[in-house]
Amino acid sequence: MFLGLFREPAQRLLWRWNWKSAVLSSLLRATLFFATNLTAGLPAAFAAMRTELVFRAITSGFYGALTENFREVEPPWAAAITVMILLPIANHSLEFVVHWLRGTRNLASSIVASVILTAFSTVFNLFVMRRGALIVGEGRQSLAADLMQMPRLVGAFCLLLPRYCCRKLREVRGSEPPRPLR
Repeated sequence: MFLGLFREPAQRLLWRWNWKSAVLSSLLRATLFFATNLTAGLPAAFAAMRTELVFRAITSGFYGALTENFREVEPPWAAAITVMILLPIANHSLEFVVHWLRGTRNLASSIVASVILTAFSTVFNLFVMRRGALIVGEGRQSLAADLMQMPRLVGAFCLLLPRYCCRKLREVRGSEPPRPLR
């Protein structure tokens, strides 16, 4: 996977620039920066929102392409850990510099909120991309079709950890001898 990214960066990141990630991330994160900067006043909130909107419109397509490249990596947990480490390091370092240069008022709380959002959104994006949604490469569908799947995918994502725990519990119970009745 890594070799492919280094050997063919144009094909894997530029030509697969994920416009779906760019649109959705820009809107979501611009709203986040607006909300976290509202205490600094409306002009500061709008300035932070505009900065994040432009920044994300440019960068999120590349991050989406990177995530999409990892959607077929096995095992899935290895892909999730990899993108959860790679994306935030690159993403938030650059984001911090852009907002610092711009003079975003509530920079620390904005970046913390953005990092928390990234932790969840990266794993969620990888989850839905493994199921064929929000991709722009082979097997893609329209953004409207992707969004129609979101309620089902959000539900499946929310049930992922409980289902895993139940499966592990059944495995443990299946390997233990039956307990005597008392």
